[in-house]
Amino acid sequence: GVSGSCELKTCWRAMPPFREVGARLKEKFDGATEVQQKKIGSRRELVPLNSDFKPHSSSDLVYLDASPDFCVRDTKVGSMGTVGRVCNKTSKAIDGCELLCCGRGYNTHTREVVERCSCK
Repeated sequence: GVSGSCELKTCWRAMPPFREVGARLKEKFDGATEVQQKKIGSRRELVPLNSDFKPHSSSDLVYLDASPDFCVRDTKVGSMGTVGRVCNKTSKAIDGCELLCCGRGYNTHTREVVERCSCK
């Protein structure tokens, strides 16, 4: 300008917090729709496999092939299954018995662990 000073405007775009991104992705994943390719006229389009589902939007998450069942052994996909795995009864995470045992139930074992500590 006339005074010799410059006016500068900077716009920054930043990612939301990581937990927020994860929560949004999980929400999309939980609502994902299985689709199939269908020829409509001269074009191929992705349409829901189940006709009761509404057509997806460009922001929806869709998939063509269902995930393998990781609860059972399947060497073709590299899954060893979860039978015989040790789980954590109190955990709600992936190591928890509710998830890891895939609804089959589980046996509980109590064990006593004796450790030397640096007590004074």
